[in-house]
Amino acid sequence: MDAQPLSMFDARIDPATRARPQAAASGKSADTAEIRAASEKFEAMFLSQMFQHMFAGVNTDPTFGGGHAEKMYRSLMIDEYGKQVAQKGGLGIADHVYSTLLAAQEKRA
Repeated sequence: MDAQPLSMFDARIDPATRARPQAAASGKSADTAEIRAASEKFEAMFLSQMFQHMFAGVNTDPTFGGGHAEKMYRSLMIDEYGKQVAQKGGLGIADHVYSTLLAAQEKRA
């Protein structure tokens, strides 16, 4: 674990250097990879929802943007923003979801 317990919440720290919970020795690596992927997808979805609210008040400049196509594809762009932020480390939600899902899986086993 890190010397600074709250460093996992620092967005400036590279996600690869964050403390990530290790899988139990009895767990399968395929299961932990699926759990990691699901937790990152959850964080991406959460971030996309937050970005939707953030972009709700943003009006486009009619000179360089706007129109039907922008309205149509804005949600797709915001979803990609959420995926990219989550992939780069996000807010650390995926790490907590991952450890919670691993703990729940260990209780079941």
